[in-house]
Amino acid sequence: MTTDPVFLEIFKNRIQAIAEEMANVVLRTGFTVFVKETADFGTFLLSPAGETFGSPVVTGVNLSLGIPGEGVVAAVPEWHEGDIVITNDPYATAGMSTHLADVFLVKPIFADGRIIAFGCCFVHSSDVGGKVPGSISPTCYDIFQEGVRIAPVKLYERGRLNEQILRIFLDNCRIPEQNWGDLRALMASLHTGERRLHELVARYGAAEVEQGIQDLLAYAERRVRAMIREIPDGAYTFWDYLEGGPGGYPIRLRCRLVVRGDEILMDFEGTDPQVRAAFNLPSCDKQGHYMLVPSLVRYFRTLDPACPWNTGMVRMVRNRAPAGSVLNPEPPAACGVRAATFIRLMDVVIGALSQAQPDRLPAVGAGQACIVLLAMDDVRTGKRQVGVVQPICGGSGARPMRDGIDGMDFSVGYLRNVPAETLETDMPILIERYGLRPDSGGAGRYRGGTGIELTVRVFAPDTVMTARGMERMQFRPWGRLGGLPGENGTAVKNLGTPEAAPTGRIDELLLQPGDTVTFLSQGGGGYGDPYERDPEAVAADVRRGLVSPEAARRDYGVAVAAGRVDPAGTEVLRRSRPPRRTPFVFGPERDAFEAVWTDAMQTALNRALMERPLPLRNYLKQRAMADVDRRAATGRVPAPEELAAVVRGLAEGMAGASRDRIAPAATPSRRA
Repeated sequence: MTTDPVFLEIFKNRIQAIAEEMANVVLRTGFTVFVKETADFGTFLLSPAGETFGSPVVTGVNLSLGIPGEGVVAAVPEWHEGDIVITNDPYATAGMSTHLADVFLVKPIFADGRIIAFGCCFVHSSDVGGKVPGSISPTCYDIFQEGVRIAPVKLYERGRLNEQILRIFLDNCRIPEQNWGDLRALMASLHTGERRLHELVARYGAAEVEQGIQDLLAYAERRVRAMIREIPDGAYTFWDYLEGGPGGYPIRLRCRLVVRGDEILMDFEGTDPQVRAAFNLPSCDKQGHYMLVPSLVRYFRTLDPACPWNTGMVRMVRNRAPAGSVLNPEPPAACGVRAATFIRLMDVVIGALSQAQPDRLPAVGAGQACIVLLAMDDVRTGKRQVGVVQPICGGSGARPMRDGIDGMDFSVGYLRNVPAETLETDMPILIERYGLRPDSGGAGRYRGGTGIELTVRVFAPDTVMTARGMERMQFRPWGRLGGLPGENGTAVKNLGTPEAAPTGRIDELLLQPGDTVTFLSQGGGGYGDPYERDPEAVAADVRRGLVSPEAARRDYGVAVAAGRVDPAGTEVLRRSRPPRRTPFVFGPERDAFEAVWTDAMQTALNRALMERPLPLRNYLKQRAMADVDRRAATGRVPAPEELAAVVRGLAEGMAGASRDRIAPAATPSRRA
């Protein structure tokens, strides 16, 4: 490092201030609710090589550390002052954008005739075309169904707008005026970042700023390497599931976290093959990819809040995501719901890291960011509307020293809720209830955060609701060290009426005037034995309506009468069982599934599938799992080493069936 340490600290704070100001520009000038209220956007500064050296932590999506900017930088043969590149294509950007709804703008920042940095930002667009309003559907099976694709191309060339590129984008989405407004908000952010960097150059000189950027990245790297050295060397393995995959079977994400000295390897061998659905995450296996490392960088930042928030924090992180897996899919795999995948991956990494640092990591939270959208013809204005209702999250996991956060999972804590008044002004709907869900947080010495209850009533005919990313409806958010898992999520149409019915996972749901949909989101897992929780804290939860008296008695061994602890009754209850310190408590649903589908079974199946051609893997997985489940029902579960033969037999059966179909058609030709 050649930069003076005092100057470097000043420089760090100036860069952080620029990134935060860029984010605030987007927040204050964005058009869509998803941008100006939910704050689903990102702003950051890239080095000439494409590394993030400036990124906000207060406003917007703080998932830019490890973003592979070098692909877009290299995709443009020649950059000029006034250029702005637009792109949203995951495969053309080599994993910079990870689904089509993330529309990026990139602008070079020059000083002394050379590029000293790039401004970069994106918005999550509420619609970029595709088969459903909002563009994202779990049932999409290729990227062509998900909307307009834009490989890196100049929207502005030397400050002049390319009208044809703009028209291609706007003509292929349902909300062109709003999208253009959001793009202009991004451009204002880029101009702000450029202006502020020029001010730094004027004050310190271009060479000093360039050196400061490199030293700031190295500074973060040194501080994180020191933290990694405190983690015991070893290999720590964990896995978890996405639900509702093709054929109804869960999609497994598996990580072997290897710590050696001051470096970390994230080995994802054993993760399921890419799926014929929209859960694929196109990381392109870029090292330290920003959607693979969030749990690590947040852990480091928690230990050292003063550490610079930049890509230096992940320079020592390596990953191996097998090609053709759900974390490194081959094009044209659909990827619209990749948020569900990276959120679950955060849970997986927490599970692995908690084995190395058992007293520092929490239980997991709700594990979803279900984005609910409505598309309707507004009878008040006669216009077609597409808008976000709310990101449906849930409670966070309990922590080693305190309860989880009610109503918000820390894995997606950057998403803000949308005020009911804003929603009811923008669309003909009524928010009938928006509050916390009782008895949803996992019991523990520290209680998991409670989930959310949201009821929305629509008034426009033929309203279409979409809700991507509905998760943890089958397998619960798990607890730690004896803490119980949180409640599963669910959704019900017309709750409280004779027509009430669960919706299941919502792809497209047609609603008519007066219909309601109620979302009941998950609570976070508990931490520690519930019988060790302070009885007065349990009674306080009962008085607040977060825990029922029945749950207090059943889960915590606390007798509560008229809102107060019954000491004698509590003593009797708590003598009834020994202490519990189980490392992980997954819940009966996952325990039942893994009674058959052990780690060894699923790993063996994946190895067999990855030896088959990509188009066959999903089909063979469904057939093989169904075959094993049928055998298990009769008490005969195959050994893991038998699964290769099961898959081979299914594949050969397919080939035989194909020959049988072709042979009769060929016979007349031979006779002729």
